Amino acid sequence: MATKQQTLASAISFSGKGLHTGLQVEMTVHPAEENTGIIFRRVDLEGQPEVPALCEYVTDTSRGTTIEKGAAKVSTIEHIISALWTLGVDNAIIDINAPETPIMDGSAKEYAERITEVGIVEQEADRKYFEVTEKQVYTLPEKGVAIVIYPDDEFSVSVHVDYNSKVVGNQYAVYNPTDDYAEKIAPCRTFVFLHELEPLMKMNLIKGGDLDNAIVVVENPVSDEQLEHLKKVFNKDDIRVTGGYLNNLELRASNELARHKLLDLLGDFALLGMRIKGRVWASRPGHYANTEFMKQLLVSIRRDGEKPAFKYSPSKKPILDINDVRKLLPHRYPFLLIDKVFHIDDKSIGAIKNITANEPQFSGHFPEEPVMPGVLLVEAMAQDGGIIAMKSVENPEEYSTYFLRIDGVRFKRKVVPSDTMQIEAHMLEPLRRGIATFIGKIFVGGQLACEATLMAQIVKNKKPE
Repeated sequence: MATKQQTLASAISFSGKGLHTGLQVEMTVHPAEENTGIIFRRVDLEGQPEVPALCEYVTDTSRGTTIEKGAAKVSTIEHIISALWTLGVDNAIIDINAPETPIMDGSAKEYAERITEVGIVEQEADRKYFEVTEKQVYTLPEKGVAIVIYPDDEFSVSVHVDYNSKVVGNQYAVYNPTDDYAEKIAPCRTFVFLHELEPLMKMNLIKGGDLDNAIVVVENPVSDEQLEHLKKVFNKDDIRVTGGYLNNLELRASNELARHKLLDLLGDFALLGMRIKGRVWASRPGHYANTEFMKQLLVSIRRDGEKPAFKYSPSKKPILDINDVRKLLPHRYPFLLIDKVFHIDDKSIGAIKNITANEPQFSGHFPEEPVMPGVLLVEAMAQDGGIIAMKSVENPEEYSTYFLRIDGVRFKRKVVPSDTMQIEAHMLEPLRRGIATFIGKIFVGGQLACEATLMAQIVKNKKPE
């Protein structure tokens, strides 16, 4: 499993009809810089508005997945997203001149072929992963839908579909990390039951649908009158029902319908915006359930972000004590806000600051009800991140770190005397040209008290003349 973000080696273009709109669509997928994610750009609209392929922008899932932000709206995104994400593309900008992606042959086959053809290049930034730590469940009992995700070291999916259909039967499909997506999953086409066609057309949908881009399942005998009607609908001279499918269709796999549901699920799960380490079991999944489950996971991820990443034990010897900290930071009393470090690696750090009532700021900052100033909380996070930066240079006593930017500061609770602050800093990208960018967080009693995104620069100290 790749640990670094990836993008396309070069741009690829596609042309075809939108399944529901019937519009002719031109779509080009461009390489994009790291941490861009996958973004659709409506080049046919004024200002070329963009919408990220993320679950929080999903607005409709009736017969495909639609995302929308402001004036930018794109439908039936699941096939191209499924191919990009599963084949390893983390960052791409998709220029499109219509409100719907081209349906191609109803599968992701051509998408996967072209991605494989041009290749993928590795980028410097690390991939973001959601590591499942406990079982999570999403159900729609009235529709027999259930999606469960279990902890695992890798991402895998098992899908079961049962539509009470004598033609389709019970079907199962599985995707594992070692499987060839382009061969096994991508060629599997979308499908529809014959009895669904008329309602869909009345809803002004499937204008671009035909027997070349969809499997039509026929459950019941069809009269000659119905066949004549279908000839007009699909503009075909000959319409037949063979083996439960229109026009002597040859399936690409015995479980093609289940595999297509898996294809869709992979595309919808990509809308979480990060890779998943977990094992998925899904029964009768669909776009609504898939995307709602991703929204549920997103809430869980955000909730986890408000919990300490590291466990502190006061009985354990610190990795860096106060004397070690003083060697890495130029600050001194009363402005040194790190007492000790209990966790550190190349990308993150956990430190402790014990708040006491005799610190000088409390004599003038709400003296009747002492509160740790917010600016000092930010400073504590900056010093914490500064330790990571300083450990990357030789002779750290010859350098200092200075703020360049502070973004997204949030204060969640007061910090008062007798509190123990657990201060964490997590690097967002590798140190480049002396620039460090990281997320800082302060916890008290396991609760988030403050967080911010900070950027700082390592600067060599001027030698005294």
